[in-house]
Amino acid sequence: MKAHPSSRSSAFTLLETVIAIGVLAVLLTGFMVVFTPAAQGINKAISVQDADRLISTLEQELTNPRTGSEFKTGFEKAYDFIKKSGASTPDAALLVYQYRGNSNLSPRSDGTLVPLADEKGKLVGKDYVITSMVRKKNDPMFKEDITAIEGEIFLVKCTQLVFGNGGSDGLITGTPGEIKDPKGESAASSAADYPEAVIAFSTDLYPLSGKSWEFLSSPGFVKAYGNVKTPVFSRNLAVRR
Repeated sequence: MKAHPSSRSSAFTLLETVIAIGVLAVLLTGFMVVFTPAAQGINKAISVQDADRLISTLEQELTNPRTGSEFKTGFEKAYDFIKKSGASTPDAALLVYQYRGNSNLSPRSDGTLVPLADEKGKLVGKDYVITSMVRKKNDPMFKEDITAIEGEIFLVKCTQLVFGNGGSDGLITGTPGEIKDPKGESAASSAADYPEAVIAFSTDLYPLSGKSWEFLSSPGFVKAYGNVKTPVFSRNLAVRR
């Protein structure tokens, strides 16, 4: 009777399993090293896009006096908004946001779209459009807009840039709530008294933790307004007469 050699088992040995796990761990580690920075880069890119949108909205609205407003020129409006946004007055806080504008109704008196509070059954692009806007908190139209807010509301604080040490230090941050001759110490009481053609200013944006009128009219908002520290991003801008 002829003996047959025993067939080798098809199962993995313990050593082979340990080696396979080790190789897999190395591959996963390498994947995370490569993938994590890429993911962070995507997040940064999205943040930059949001920042550009918010800043673009601010730049356009600062120099748009709007029909029926108290301002005769865009420069007057920019002067007022820059000065008061840096002062410690929560009621006149400067806010930038997006809201749903009803595209099927006639615009309001200042040319902006009527907010659409309930988008149920409505189609974006057909029944409403997402509109970016900058208003003071005490603007009656902001109280209307807040019913149709999309995304976060950002608090805007602007501070004039002035020349330090007679210009030897270049432009530095001035005093919040004050606009003066950037080359001297005299304060300007109005846009008409401002001696230069350009106001350079720094802009800081802070995301708010709430976006309801109840929050914005509560002591919690007043406290948050006075305690803001690190902005989500900053940018230096300028407006011209």
